Amino acid sequence: MKSIFKKITSKAYVISILVLFQLFLVYLFMYSLSNYVPVVYFFVAGAGIVLSVIIINTKMNPSYKLSWIFLILTVPLIGVTTYLMFGGRKVPKDLRTGINQLSLNKQPILLQDKEPMQSLYEVCPRSFKISNYIFKATDFTVNHDSKVTYYPTGETKYKALMEALRGAEKFIFLEYFIVVEGFMLSSIKKILIEKAKAGVEIKIIFDDFGALKLPKSFRAEMKEAGISLYFFNPVRPLLAIYMNNRDHRKIAVIDGKIGFIGGINIADEYINKIKRFGHWKDTAIKIEGNAVFSLTIMFLHFYRHLSKQDIHFLDYKVENPEYLDEGFVQMFSDSPTDEELVSENAHLSLINEAEKYLYIMTPYLVVSHTMMTALTLAAKSGVDVRILVPHIPDKWYVHQVTRSNYEELTKAGVMIYEYTPGFVHGKVMLVDDVMAIVGTSNLDFRSYYMHFECGALITYSKCLMDMKKDFLASLEVSQEITYESALKVHPLVRMGRMLLNVFSSVL
Repeated sequence: MKSIFKKITSKAYVISILVLFQLFLVYLFMYSLSNYVPVVYFFVAGAGIVLSVIIINTKMNPSYKLSWIFLILTVPLIGVTTYLMFGGRKVPKDLRTGINQLSLNKQPILLQDKEPMQSLYEVCPRSFKISNYIFKATDFTVNHDSKVTYYPTGETKYKALMEALRGAEKFIFLEYFIVVEGFMLSSIKKILIEKAKAGVEIKIIFDDFGALKLPKSFRAEMKEAGISLYFFNPVRPLLAIYMNNRDHRKIAVIDGKIGFIGGINIADEYINKIKRFGHWKDTAIKIEGNAVFSLTIMFLHFYRHLSKQDIHFLDYKVENPEYLDEGFVQMFSDSPTDEELVSENAHLSLINEAEKYLYIMTPYLVVSHTMMTALTLAAKSGVDVRILVPHIPDKWYVHQVTRSNYEELTKAGVMIYEYTPGFVHGKVMLVDDVMAIVGTSNLDFRSYYMHFECGALITYSKCLMDMKKDFLASLEVSQEITYESALKVHPLVRMGRMLLNVFSSVL
């Protein structure tokens, strides 16, 4: 009884009820109005046609357009009303202008040396093209003096993170999407408080939606320890589309010398302390050297917006040892506040540059027509394309959309594997022993269009072989989905997937 009361009085539960109640009142009002004033229905239906024409002519993903047009034309009262409330990429003005202005501010700080770009062009023109695009789109630079270490599980990343936190002397920056009370958070919190008492500067950003289950006592503990804590895009009981714009990044920076990014959040399932969807398979990378400054800028960029403080970025730039013969690494961020789809474009570019093989690890395979075309074209061109996805999903409806793509992909020669032990949450794309992108972006609409994300383009690093070894080892415990097995789907399940696929871009 106590646990039930705690659940129904939680912030997440209360906000969900209030939002659904508001939505119910809006739909009820529109329905009642159309009954008492019939002309309203015809007006809304006409508005739906006009709105559909407008949507067709917008610069949206075609799948996203289809989802909204289908809803608007089939159920005008609900479709038109819902689109006006939630349609488009409506980022709040203060967030949009604040983030975009800060993007301008980082240009004179992140300066690209000619030597790394020239060297990259000479040794790997394929990667240079992608890198050049990322630099022009985000201003983040290429480094050839930094080291990248790959972690194939949440447990190994957690161990490395804890070691780095214990060694912190000057500052710690943490930015995470999901934060849940448990063993992992408690152990990190203990170190943070100890370091704060020792004079280490600590700044933290948590996404408010992902931290809804965080106890109120955590804020008080951080404040008492002198730790600066901000929550991105606070969740409020309002019918507002910008509530979909979440900070999906997972960043840790220690002393400007060590940085971490990847799929691993701060919750016990990520390190398999608890079991939610079988064995949790996740990945991360550690960056050492001058490339860490890009992560520092990335974090402070957000922190400055949230805190409204005047941050001098160069105060956090440190001298790092040069890691020679470790290849190239380029950090990058992606934001829904502009029209540049950096993560999707980088993924598409990497797919198009594959010559021998393309290995992809992703929790969701909710792909657009453009992405589907790129993947099938690569396979039909003779590239060994293999994709690893979960066998035990965290969201059944998204998993059904993922499975709805198996038939077309396997028919083209793409090899699909479901990770039998449980859930895959890693975000890795590896090409030809030469290039890889590791980060926080999933292969789905939300990551590409709605969330703030980050990643790293890695070229000729020694860690690429570790990624390949881990990927192939994961396939050994996975179930291959053949074209024949993809065809064997019950008609009702097929119909359900077809319906879900219509709305795949908004799931």
